[in-house]
Amino acid sequence: MLAYRTPSGCTEPPTIEIRGVEHVVDDGICRKLAYLSERQRQMDVLNKWLLAPAAVVAVPVCVYATQYLTVEQAQQTIFPGAAFTPAFVTLSDAQRSEIERRTGVAVRSRDQRVWRVSTGAFFIVDEVIGKHEFITYALGLEADGRLRQIEIMEYRESYGYEIRNANWRRQFVGKQDGDTLQLEVDIKNIGGATLSCRHITEGVKRLLTFYQVALK
Repeated sequence: MLAYRTPSGCTEPPTIEIRGVEHVVDDGICRKLAYLSERQRQMDVLNKWLLAPAAVVAVPVCVYATQYLTVEQAQQTIFPGAAFTPAFVTLSDAQRSEIERRTGVAVRSRDQRVWRVSTGAFFIVDEVIGKHEFITYALGLEADGRLRQIEIMEYRESYGYEIRNANWRRQFVGKQDGDTLQLEVDIKNIGGATLSCRHITEGVKRLLTFYQVALK
């Protein structure tokens, strides 16, 4: 154990204690020890300021994600009692371009999750961006391509979840390829959920044309 003792300004002979025994040190060492002691004090103060922001940065960010339906649950919600056979589709470049041309909506992925329903209908799982995060939804199409039902399967945003409202989703029932499907034209908006409403509407428009181009 080493302890340093000296009166202020080193006006008296300074001493240093090593393992309980005090030793007199010269004035030069006194000044060096005083300098080192002050530097240590300054570093202690600096460390407190540097560590404080780190504590703030370390606070975990809240993530909002709610799964309402699994694939199997969505299937039975839209087509109760039916059987489903996977029939996933990978669009060709020509099909992708045709869908984009006819809808004005970008096709984010060429791969589409599709199931054939024992009734002759189709069940499709798709994703669109809300504001920052993906919205996973399911679409049931009748054999003639008319929209039977839409279900929100998973919502990851902290707001805009009102698109799960049954009355809002009911607006899509019966829609088919060629319908306007435009927010605030034939699809009503929800205040505070505009981007989610718009992107779901665009996603439905894209999938109805997908049926005509790739499934019919």
